[in-house]
Amino acid sequence: MSYTHHELKEKTVAELRDIAKGIQHEAVQGHSQMNKEHLLVAICAALNIPIYDHHDVVGIDKSALKLQIRELKKQRDAAIAGGDARQLKAVRRHIHSLNRQIRQHMI
Repeated sequence: MSYTHHELKEKTVAELRDIAKGIQHEAVQGHSQMNKEHLLVAICAALNIPIYDHHDVVGIDKSALKLQIRELKKQRDAAIAGGDARQLKAVRRHIHSLNRQIRQHMI
């Protein structure tokens, strides 16, 4: 049976130990003594499962938003240098909203 890192992470230690019982690999040797974190890494290594989840942005143009954020950061630096608190706050809020927009479209 194939698993993803996310599926394995949701399982209990007992379930992970049951999975490790059926695996013949040196990474899972001593699985009965491992805690959940170590067991999760060992199972992923034995089954060649990537440990890190990769997120994709769907529905928006991420590169255009990142370009806009870079321009806003230049405006932010200018507002800091000029001491303009209102402009600084507005630019920071706009950067924050663009970052939130990117995060909302991640899957």
